[in-house]
Amino acid sequence: MRNKPIGIFDSGIGGTSIFKEIHELLPNESCIYLADSKNAPYGNRSEEEIIQLSIKNTEYLLNQGCKIIVVACNTATTNAIIYLRKNYDIPFIGIEPAIKPAALKTQTKVVGILATKGTLSSQLFHKTIDLYSKDIKIIEQVGEGIVPLIESGQLDSEAMQMYLETYLEPMLKQDIDYLVLGCTHYPYLIPMLTKMLPAHVKIIDSGRAVAKQTQAVLSQLDVLSNSIENPRIQLFSNGDVSVLKSILDDKFDVSYLDF
Repeated sequence: MRNKPIGIFDSGIGGTSIFKEIHELLPNESCIYLADSKNAPYGNRSEEEIIQLSIKNTEYLLNQGCKIIVVACNTATTNAIIYLRKNYDIPFIGIEPAIKPAALKTQTKVVGILATKGTLSSQLFHKTIDLYSKDIKIIEQVGEGIVPLIESGQLDSEAMQMYLETYLEPMLKQDIDYLVLGCTHYPYLIPMLTKMLPAHVKIIDSGRAVAKQTQAVLSQLDVLSNSIENPRIQLFSNGDVSVLKSILDDKFDVSYLDF
C-alpha cells in the first residue's frame, strides 16, 4: 500500500497546480493525474453531472490501485465529495476556496472570491461562507470564460486580460485586500493578476494547504512511500495533450487517454 500512487483528478489541466504542490512536498510519491478536459468546465454543469463525472474519474484511479484520491477541482469537491466519501472506501482530499485565512487576515473587511458558478452555488461553499464571513463582506464573482481559455492554451491572451479587468473592477471599487482563487485553474493567472492588482491586495489559493493535508492523511494512515526508487509519475488527458504539456513546461510525460 505504501508505494501505491496518489490519484488526482480535475475537470481539465487546472489541477496540475495541486499536483505540482503535492509532488514538491512529497517527491517520493508516485502520482496519477487525470485531466478531464473533454468535459471541462465542470462549473457550468448540474450537480448530478458533476457527481457522475467524478465517479468516472474515481473508478479509473481505483482501478489503477491508488491509495488516496485528491479531488483537485473546487467544483467537484463542493458538489461531489460527500457522495464519493459515502460510497468509496478510500480517503478523499477535497479543495475548498481559502476563505478562512482571507477572512482572518483582512484589514478592510472586504474579500473577493473568483470561482466557477458550480462552486459559488454549492451548499458546501455557502456553509463555509457562513462559518467564516461574520462581519466580513464577501464579493463573489463567477469567472465565466476563464477555464475554456486556459484549456485552449490562451492563458496570456487579450481575451483573458479583458475578462480579468471586468471581474476585478467591482471588487477593487469595494476595497478588497484579499482575492481568493476558488478554482484550481486560476493559480496559473497569478502572474497576470499580480500585475493588475494594487500591491496591497494579496492573492490566496489552496494548493499548498491541500498538499499538506494529503501528507497528513497519508502519515496518519501510515502509508507514506518508503520507496528508494524514482516515483512513477503519470499524467493523462482526454483533451489536447499539448496544452497540458505546455503548462507543465514539458517536465513530465503526458499521454492521451480516452476516459
